[in-house]
Amino acid sequence: MAVTPGKQSGRKKKRDPEGRMRLVEHLVEFRNRLFKSAIGIVIGMVAGYFLTDPVLDLIRQPIEILEATREGRVSINFSNVTTGFDLRMQIALTLGIVISSPVWLYQTWMFLMPGLKKGERRYIVGFLGSAIPLFLGGVVLGFMLMPRMVQVMAMFVPEQDTVFYDAKTYYTFVLTLCLAVGVAFVVPVILVMLNFAGVLSGKAILSGWRWAILISALFGAISTPAADVLSMVLLMLPMIALYFIATGIALLHDKRQAKRDAKLRENLLPSTELSEEN
Repeated sequence: MAVTPGKQSGRKKKRDPEGRMRLVEHLVEFRNRLFKSAIGIVIGMVAGYFLTDPVLDLIRQPIEILEATREGRVSINFSNVTTGFDLRMQIALTLGIVISSPVWLYQTWMFLMPGLKKGERRYIVGFLGSAIPLFLGGVVLGFMLMPRMVQVMAMFVPEQDTVFYDAKTYYTFVLTLCLAVGVAFVVPVILVMLNFAGVLSGKAILSGWRWAILISALFGAISTPAADVLSMVLLMLPMIALYFIATGIALLHDKRQAKRDAKLRENLLPSTELSEEN
C-alpha cells in the first residue's frame, strides 16, 4: 500500500542503533545543549548578582593587606562612570557559571556522548559526581593563589610609591584565573569518562603524558605572573597529578574490561563447539 506524503512526513526518523549522528544533527544537538546551558547560567547569574558585595570584599582583601604593610598608598581605581556596574555584572556572570556548573557540565557530557546506552547512563552520575567537586576545587585553588600573585607583583614597586590597580583589569584577572583553573581540573574527568565509554584507551591517554606535562606547564605559566614561579608550580602540580590519576583509573578499567571479555569468550566457546558438533 502506498504511503501518502502526509503520513510519511509524520513518522519519526530512526536513530542510528550505534548512536552515530549526522553533521546536521550534531549542530542541532550543539545548539540545544548550548541553549540549555545558557539558560542555566542566566538563572545562576541572577542569583549571583545578590552575592556581588561579599565577593567584592573577598577579592579586595589582598589590596587591603598590601595597603596596611606598605608605606605608599594602595587602592583600586574605578576609572570610568560605568565601571562599577560593568564589574558587578561581570562578577554576577562568573558566579552564574559557578552556580550553574551542574547544568552546563551535564550538557557538555551529553553532547560528547549522545549515544549512551541504557546501561551506560551510570557514567553520567560518575562524571557529575567527580567533575563538579573538581571544578569547584579548581575555582577555590585559583582564588587561594591570587593573593600571593598580587603580593609578589607588588614587591617590584618601590615602597614609597603609590599603587593604583584598575578595577576592571584587577577583577577580570582574578575571575578569569578562578574559572580557568576550575575548567582545567575537569579535563582529567572527561578523559576517564571517555575511557569508560570505550572512546579512549588507557594506553592512548598514557601515550600523551609529555603533552600533558607541557600543557600543564604552559597553562601555569600563562595563568600566573612570570615572576611568581611558586604559584606556577602550585598550579601545575595538581593538574599533572590529576592527569596521572585519570590515566591510572583508565588503565585499571581497561585491564578489568579485558578480563571480563576473556571470561565471556571462554563461556561462549564451549557452547559454540557444542553447536558445531550437533
